[in-house]
Amino acid sequence: MSAVYTRRRITNVIALALSGCATLIGLVFLVWILWITAQSGFGALKLTLFTKITAYGADGGLSNAIVGSLIMDLMAILICAPIGIMAGTYLAEYASSTRLGSTIRFLNDILLSAPSIVLGLFVYVIVVLPINELTHGAISFSGFAGSVALALIGLPVIVRTTDEMLQLVPGTLREAALSLGIPQWKLTVQVLMRAAFSGILTGILLALARLAGETAPLLFTAFGNMYMTAHPLDKMASLPQTIYQYTNDPDPALHAIAWAGALLITLFVLALSLLTRILFSRKKVSYE
Repeated sequence: MSAVYTRRRITNVIALALSGCATLIGLVFLVWILWITAQSGFGALKLTLFTKITAYGADGGLSNAIVGSLIMDLMAILICAPIGIMAGTYLAEYASSTRLGSTIRFLNDILLSAPSIVLGLFVYVIVVLPINELTHGAISFSGFAGSVALALIGLPVIVRTTDEMLQLVPGTLREAALSLGIPQWKLTVQVLMRAAFSGILTGILLALARLAGETAPLLFTAFGNMYMTAHPLDKMASLPQTIYQYTNDPDPALHAIAWAGALLITLFVLALSLLTRILFSRKKVSYE
């Protein structure tokens, strides 16, 4: 047995041990967080949580925050999904190895890692202040502005996923379609997009899961609302923002409602993660 082989075996064992320790530490904290959230949140899960608004205080619920979160997350996905899919398709099919494509990917990575509070301030400047100026103060913070801020957070996730999923489509599929005389746009829309559909849908669900827990950008855009509203130009409540406000209150009853809201978000994200895993596993099977 050579010295090089022995050194590589030792390095491999050390790397595996460190990786195992890091995984174990991560799992311990994950289980700990889930246990604390479930233990503190299940006790406050009751029907009034979904039927009363936060204006009732300690005896109230989260119905306006749940409706506000659903509306803003849905509007954000409707804004960012088409743009992200088109941008990812352009990168994968038309600018795969060009300098422009590399530049766009680099900028997309920067946007992906940008602090969400910075994006919230950006939307405050380009959306909230101009609308406030145009309407002479009648409209300022709104659910629409919150949706734009959330869309900026979800956009790079969808761009990256669409780009990578289209690049995973085998080149032989493109060659076979082009050999039949199919135009490029029809190849992209009817062949490649269909082959990568589950992967693209996975990206959209991952983006939605990330949006569900964002708080900082909504402080400067949607602002929050103690009452029920579904109008996109009204100030709108959201679950993360309501949890943030309740945890700052000394009332233990509000802390219990905040834990229940955190548990709802956790279950929502967990459901989306399981759905994406199922879709992604089907994608792997289809390629095999």
